[in-house]
Amino acid sequence: MDARETALRQAYAHAVRWLASLSDRPVPARASVDEIVSALGVELPDGPSAPADVIDLLVTACEPGLTAFPSGRFYGFVVGGTEPAALAADWLVSAWDQNCVMRAVSPAYTAAEDIAGAWLLDLFGLPGDSAVGFTTGATMANFTCLAAGRDAVLRRAGWNVARDGLAAGPALHVIVGEDRHMAIDLALRYLGLGRPELVKADDQGRIDPEALRHTLAAGGQSPTIVVLQAGDIHSGAFDPFVETIRAAREADAWVHIDGAFGLWAAASPNYAHLTAGYTYADSWATDAHKTLNVPYDCGLAIVRDPFAVRAAMGLRGDYLIQAEHGDPVDKVPELSRRGRAFTVWAALRSLGRSGVADLVDRLCRHASAFAAGIAGIDGATVLNEVVFTQVCAEFGNDERTEQVLNRLLDDGTTWISGSTWHGRRVMRISVSNWSTTDDDVARALDAIRRASASA
Repeated sequence: MDARETALRQAYAHAVRWLASLSDRPVPARASVDEIVSALGVELPDGPSAPADVIDLLVTACEPGLTAFPSGRFYGFVVGGTEPAALAADWLVSAWDQNCVMRAVSPAYTAAEDIAGAWLLDLFGLPGDSAVGFTTGATMANFTCLAAGRDAVLRRAGWNVARDGLAAGPALHVIVGEDRHMAIDLALRYLGLGRPELVKADDQGRIDPEALRHTLAAGGQSPTIVVLQAGDIHSGAFDPFVETIRAAREADAWVHIDGAFGLWAAASPNYAHLTAGYTYADSWATDAHKTLNVPYDCGLAIVRDPFAVRAAMGLRGDYLIQAEHGDPVDKVPELSRRGRAFTVWAALRSLGRSGVADLVDRLCRHASAFAAGIAGIDGATVLNEVVFTQVCAEFGNDERTEQVLNRLLDDGTTWISGSTWHGRRVMRISVSNWSTTDDDVARALDAIRRASASA
């Protein structure tokens, strides 16, 4: 057995043991950064080490400092676990070591991307000829879609961004709801567009259609992008797409929808009504690591007009072997990148249409169970309309809510983090993991009751 095979076998054994421990291990990490640095060793060795020994050291030093994100009892952020077929496919992605840029160089990857992209458009009910790009995550998916929108609306105004840049071009108006996710602001900074103009939202974070219409009218004929959201990070609420997209269309604005976790509602017959009218947008962004539960590093940028995203993201190089009708690289910012579509293909092939719908329904059912359980705790109040996978609650006042959160993390049974919503300190629960069971929810609720009783 050579050194590579020995190291791989060691890694496999450690991985299987780690995954088997998730049902019982405390969810929060139990070691500090300094402790792990000490265990790993700060001095670079003078000579080589056996790969298997390196793997053993990595695991021994790091496991106490790992948070059990893949656990069915982690609800701190909107992050899923990893569905079994997607995890296994991701191991192959590393072993195959493909640079997934061009059709001619990796036809296997391009085939998987073409198929997975078509399946996604079908599940979401989006136009079948849309471009689907596989990015690092939802932030870069938003960046990609907004880059396509930026260039498109300026092109309609007679300005070529790719040739002339932004400095001397027409002012571009970006309008967002006041409760948009911060990733939108970050993407706009990357794009040189600065701060967006905020439109008021209701108490669940849904943008106000009449306020949007008024803001659009005040902008006159300026090139405009309107950003809507499918799934508010606190309430899970969806913007009213029919009214808002109609208003944006009347103003000739590009409409982008940030659906990092909420876009998947369209894949469930029971929740597709939340996305009613969203198919009339120009672009959509989501993250396959969230609701679909593939490994990290897999955002999805969907653009109705393939030319628009290719104009913004495409490149040419004399040394590249590029297809006339486009390559994977023409739809994303990165040149060198992982074979993300392999994992999405594997997850979708494993789950099938009904499996994806069942996954969405199950996550929503668990969120409703959390809301019902918390509502029965003395002094606790659920603050949001639980329409999807998010739950926000408080425990009387900010101080007591913070005490409950701290006691909950000390308990270790679950990870549920806090946030500030509408000026109030809240417990925010995001149900995103395919492996979460009814028992996981019951155990987490018991821990919340214990934390509340001792606060």
